[in-house]
Amino acid sequence: MNSKISGLGHALPARIVENRELEDVVETSDQWIRERTGIERRHLSTGETTTDLAAQAGRMALADAGILPEQLDLIVVATMTPDSFMPATACLVQKELGADRAACFDLSAACSGFVYGLSVADSMIRAGTVRRALVIGAETLSRMIDWTDRTTCVIFADGAGAAVLEATEEEGIVRCTLGASGDDENILTTRALPLRNYLIPEGAGREMPGNGYMVMDGQTVFRFSTRVVGDSIRQTLEDTPYGTGDLDWVVPHQANTRIIDYAASRLKMDREKFFVNLKNRGNTSAASIPIALSEMRQEGLLRPGQLVMLTGFGGGLTWGSALVRF
Repeated sequence: MNSKISGLGHALPARIVENRELEDVVETSDQWIRERTGIERRHLSTGETTTDLAAQAGRMALADAGILPEQLDLIVVATMTPDSFMPATACLVQKELGADRAACFDLSAACSGFVYGLSVADSMIRAGTVRRALVIGAETLSRMIDWTDRTTCVIFADGAGAAVLEATEEEGIVRCTLGASGDDENILTTRALPLRNYLIPEGAGREMPGNGYMVMDGQTVFRFSTRVVGDSIRQTLEDTPYGTGDLDWVVPHQANTRIIDYAASRLKMDREKFFVNLKNRGNTSAASIPIALSEMRQEGLLRPGQLVMLTGFGGGLTWGSALVRF
């Protein structure tokens, strides 16, 4: 038994923020942002929650697949910006959709989260545990951004994307590979709650630098990303009958246009095969790949039979790729 992606959807906050608006928020400029990231505008929440965006994207994906919510066996939400530590965002999405039969859990793998979620759902379908799954990447990253830090605040954005997976005898998700390096935890990080209990004197708890804001060593992340994208794609193609020349599209995590340009060059691939919507969406972490796929479907770029490589990389450090036949 294999699994295939049968439906796609996405959701974005209504508010669009152009680069020039950020010139009034932090020391930056439209030109500086464009040259270093490729971003021109992004969507930021003015009240939409991670659950709101995830549920909206999920509804669109279900409609695209022709699947009713009550037919779902599993909901996985990849996010690092949940609305609560518990219940899981996936449980809240289940409620919003009315998917009463679905098992639910969240998954945290930063910008690689959607590929990780896809791999988990694919494995469960192959094992016969479930037949239909909804995998969502959803983020409201603006809640963890320090708006005085131009290394992060000009890059990250909010949104959600979703995919329906169904059991099939046909070729669908061909292969997934995942990786991580916990030794590099401080390169890209957002600390959680400090340790506070009655055994610890006031002020003596374990310090959590960053005050809940995202902290990034941009140059190190760039070096990591430019290396790992090519390596991950090559690893995923190993032990398959396919090579880079067989790929119709590469859909990378939308982090930085320079990273994508470098990956295409290193793989000796046509840059036009790399789908990029970063200019209008910014970096939406776990949501970036499914948003891109959904927009490709809407634009008529994603057609049945095409072979597509999805590749993600981010905090953890984590990375992963999925080879998918549509």
